[in-house]
Amino acid sequence: IPVYAKKLGVNIDELIVSQPDTGEQALEITDTLVRSNAIDVLVVDSVAALVPRAEIEGEMGDSHVGLQARLMSQSLRKLTGSISRSRCMVIFINQLRMKIGVMYGNPETTTGGNALKFYASVRLDIRRTGQIKDRDEIIGNATRVKVVKNKVAPPFK
Repeated sequence: IPVYAKKLGVNIDELIVSQPDTGEQALEITDTLVRSNAIDVLVVDSVAALVPRAEIEGEMGDSHVGLQARLMSQSLRKLTGSISRSRCMVIFINQLRMKIGVMYGNPETTTGGNALKFYASVRLDIRRTGQIKDRDEIIGNATRVKVVKNKVAPPFK
């Protein structure tokens, strides 16, 4: 990961990478780091990977309906207060899933319930539109960024 981060311009000497075992642990670390005011940017990659402890400790095939959504809802209530009192920006990376049997409307949805959509100040929909090539070598990706939600700036400016 740090190799790619370095190519993107991240100062990897100051980069801290944590790979907790459970979603609860990850969000607890997030809250602690935000409250410490020791860091400027914190990235949670990805919300889909925040697996609740009960799901990890449970048996394969057990039903854990809404567990991740509950985890996100509880921790975001706590986190938003910490974030507003700090000078840290928290970025949650999420992925799209397809809803089954949607006839009208958008069949795409994000993991982790609605709490993240509600608490987020800014939501960006980033999609790859193609490749950037230098002759035959692929040197990058062309992307389209759409602002889905923005609570920090006036609209359409």
